[in-house]
Amino acid sequence: MGAVTLLVADLDAMTAYYRDAVALRVLSAEGDRVVLGRGTTPVVILQHSPDLTHAAPRAAGLFHTAILFETQAALAAALYSVAQHAPGTFTGSADHLVSQAFYFTDPEGNGVELYWDRDRTQWSWAHGRIEMGTLYLDPNAFLGEHLTESGTADPVVGGARVGHVHLSVGDVASAREFYVHRLGFETTSELGGSALFVSAGGYHHHMAMNTWSSAGAGRRSPALGLGRVDIILPGADDLGSVAERMTHFGVPVRDDGRTLSFEDPWANAIRLTTAG
Repeated sequence: MGAVTLLVADLDAMTAYYRDAVALRVLSAEGDRVVLGRGTTPVVILQHSPDLTHAAPRAAGLFHTAILFETQAALAAALYSVAQHAPGTFTGSADHLVSQAFYFTDPEGNGVELYWDRDRTQWSWAHGRIEMGTLYLDPNAFLGEHLTESGTADPVVGGARVGHVHLSVGDVASAREFYVHRLGFETTSELGGSALFVSAGGYHHHMAMNTWSSAGAGRRSPALGLGRVDIILPGADDLGSVAERMTHFGVPVRDDGRTLSFEDPWANAIRLTTAG
C-alpha cells in the first residue's frame, strides 16, 4: 500500500497532529500540500481543501488509515507520543491475533490505526481464511513492556508505512465484486455481511471494507476526508493486467502509462503505480 491522501480544512493543525503526535516526519511541504512519513516512505499526504465541508455522518469514505510499525518498540514510541500530545484522540485498542493495534481519530475525524504485525509463522489460516480476533489489549501494559528510554526521547524509532486501508462502504457485495473480482485482491476474512478483508501475497489484509456506519451509502460527494488511496504493484506487467481487467469490466480508467486511476462504486479514488 502507498500513501493515503487526506483532504483537510486546517493544514497546520493536521500537519502538527501527524508530525508531533503520530511521530511522522515532514518529507515535503509545498504550498497547500504536506507529505509525512518515515525515511523516504510517504505515509500520509495532506491536501489543503478549505472550500470543502465534512461528509454526512453515514457517508462512504475512509474508516481508518492503518500505519504499520517495524517493531513493538517503534509502535510503543508512537503510542507514547500520541498520549503526550493528543491523548483525547485515543479511541481503543485490540489484539487481533495477527497484530496489536491502537486506534485514534485525528482532529478532522479521520480514523487512524497504529499497529505491529506478529511474524507470519504465528498466523493461523484455515480454508484460505486468516484467523483474526478482537482481544483486550491494555495500552499501559503495552507501554510498560515495550517503551524504551530512547523512544520517550525521540518517538521516531525505525520505519513505518501504510499497512492497510479500511473503508466505509454501502454494501459488502459490491465491495467484493469490485475489489476481488475486478481489481484482483483475494478474500482473507469476512464478518457476516458487514465487513470484508482482502489482500495480495498472503498478507492478513491490505484493504478492508465495512458497512458498520455506512450501510446503504451511495457515491460520495466532494468532501473533506479521503482524497485517494495509492496501491503499489510490483511491476509494469501487473499494472497492464489490471488495466486490461478494468477495461473488460467497463470501469473508467485514466492511464498515463505509469499510473492507473479509477474510482470504486462509492467514488473513492484509487491510484495504482509500480514499485520500479
